[in-house]
Amino acid sequence: MSDFHWDLETDWLVAGAGAAGMTGAIVAHQLGGNVLVVEKESVYGGTTAKSGGVAWIPGNHRQADAGITDSAEEGYAYLRALIGEDVPQPRVRAYAERAAEMLRFMMQHSHVDYSPLPSYMDYYETAPGYKSGGRSMDNAPFNLKALGADGQHIRLGHYDDLMLPFNITVIEGRLLQDMSWRSYLLGAKLLLRYLLDVPARLRRQRDNRLCLGPALVARLRKSLQERDIPLWLDAPMQQLITEDGQVVGASVVHAGVSKRIHARRGVLLGTGGFSHNAAMRQRFQQAPIGSDWTAAAPGATGDAVTMGEAIGAGLGFMNCAWWSPSYRIPDGRVLALISGKSNPGSIIVNGLGKRFTNEAQPYEDFVKAQYAANARGEQTIPCYLVFDATYRSKYPIGHIKPGKVEADKTLPPENFTSGLLTRANTLEALADKLGMPAQALANTVARFNEHAVKGEDPEFGRGESLHDRYYADPKVTPNPSLAALDTPPYYALRCEPGDLDTKGGLLCDEFARVLYADGRVIPGLYAAGNASAAVMGNTYPGAGATIGSAMTFAYIAAQHAFANHPQEQNT
Repeated sequence: MSDFHWDLETDWLVAGAGAAGMTGAIVAHQLGGNVLVVEKESVYGGTTAKSGGVAWIPGNHRQADAGITDSAEEGYAYLRALIGEDVPQPRVRAYAERAAEMLRFMMQHSHVDYSPLPSYMDYYETAPGYKSGGRSMDNAPFNLKALGADGQHIRLGHYDDLMLPFNITVIEGRLLQDMSWRSYLLGAKLLLRYLLDVPARLRRQRDNRLCLGPALVARLRKSLQERDIPLWLDAPMQQLITEDGQVVGASVVHAGVSKRIHARRGVLLGTGGFSHNAAMRQRFQQAPIGSDWTAAAPGATGDAVTMGEAIGAGLGFMNCAWWSPSYRIPDGRVLALISGKSNPGSIIVNGLGKRFTNEAQPYEDFVKAQYAANARGEQTIPCYLVFDATYRSKYPIGHIKPGKVEADKTLPPENFTSGLLTRANTLEALADKLGMPAQALANTVARFNEHAVKGEDPEFGRGESLHDRYYADPKVTPNPSLAALDTPPYYALRCEPGDLDTKGGLLCDEFARVLYADGRVIPGLYAAGNASAAVMGNTYPGAGATIGSAMTFAYIAAQHAFANHPQEQNT
C-alpha cells in the first residue's frame, strides 16, 4: 500500500445517496468516522425518493405510544415463518433484533422522525408473530426550504401534477380515501396550508411540505449537512480496489476525473438494484421482462452487482423483485398500482376476459400470480383493471382523480390514445376494443356481480383478509372490497407486472459484510438496501420492508466497521 497512490483518503466510503447510503454515512460519522458519500446521478434520493418512505420496524420504541405491544422475538417469528430457510437465520434475526435499535439511534442522532401506523397491518395475518398494525411507520413531513441550495438537487417530481397540488402523508392519504366529512375537512386544511404559502405559489413552485419518500430523503440530507459530510453528485463508483483479498477503496469519477479513494474502514454499497438494466433482468429474471415497467429510480442499473461480481462476490435472489403492478402514463413516468385494485366495483382481467387472481391481495403476490397465469397461457401481460361509471365517480384510478363521466373530457387525450385507458358504453364493446372475447368479459362480470352484491368472492376470496380491506371502501357493506360493475360506461386501465426495484444483489451476512460465492467474507466490503440480496427473501412481510431493511443493514454495517476501531464519538 505504501507505493500505491491514493487521490483521497477517508474512513468510510459510501456509494449511493438513498435511505441505505445516507443512513450508513450518518451512523459512521456519529461513531467518529470521516465519511464521503458518492452518488452517480445528478440528484440524490434514489428510489427512496420515489417511494412512500414507510419503514417496517418490529418491536420499535414508538409502538407503545399507539398502545401496541410487540417484540423483536415476535418479529423474528413472523419473518422466519414467511422466509423459511431461504435466508440464513442469523441474518434474519439480525434484522428482527436490530431494526428497533437502528430507529432509536437515527431518531436520536439525525432528523429521522417516524411514527407507527396503528392500522397498517402486516401482510400475512395467519403467520405466527403477525401484528395488525404498528410495525409499518410513516415518516414526518419536512420543509424543503430547510435544505437551502441543496434542495435543488433532491429527486422530486415523480407525482407532480398528479391528483393533488399538495403533498400528503400515508395517514392523511388513507383518511382522504375514505371520502367522509373528516376527509373533506382534512383536504380543506391541507389545501389552505398550501395556498397560504404565498411566495411559493407566486413563483409557481411545488409544495414545500415534503412527505413520504422525499421527506425521508430530505431529513437524511439535512443530517448530512449538519455533520458536514460531503456528498458528491454525478460521481459514479466504477471499480472496487482490493489488496490481499480485502477491499481497501474504490475508483470514483468526480468532476470528470477518475479518483482512487482509500477507505480505511470499508466501502458501503447502497446503489440500489438493477431494475433499469434490461440485459441483467433478461439474464436473471423470468420473461417477459425488461426495464420499461419499473417504478425504481433510473440509476438502479446493477452497479453493485457488476463491481461485486468482478471480485468474486456471490449473488442471491436475482430472479426476485419487490413486485407491484404498474402502469406507464403518457409522459413516460411509471407508477405503481397499490391501492386502486382493492376498491369495490372493479376487477382485473386477462387478455381472455377472465379474472385470474385476488385483485386486493398484497401487490407482490398479485404480480407473482400474474406471471404464473401468463406462464399457463392465460395472457395476463398486460392485464386490465376494469371498472364502471360508479367506480369512476368515487375512486381514483391510479393517478386520475375521481369524477363523473363528463370529467373524461378534461383528461389529456393521450390517456386514451396511448391505450392506457379504454372506454366503451357496453362490456362487449370494451372487450372488442381490448381485443378479448366479448362474451367472456360479459360472463366474467356477470358472475362476479352475482356474488359481489352478497359480499362474496367464491373464486378468489377477495376482501376476506384485513389487508384486502385496508385500501377498500369501509362504507360499502358487507364486503368493502366488493361491489357490482353495472353502470355504463365501462373502463379499462392497462397494467403490467412492474416493481418498486429488484431484490437480487450481493450475498451478505448478518453484519452486512459481502460474501464470496463460497460464503467467505470479503473484508472491507459491505452492502445494504437493494444492492444486497434481500433479507426478506422472496417475500414481502409488510409495507416498508424495503426501506426498513435498507436502513437497518446500513446501520449494522457502520457499527461493525467501526466496532474494532473505537474512536471518540461525535457529540
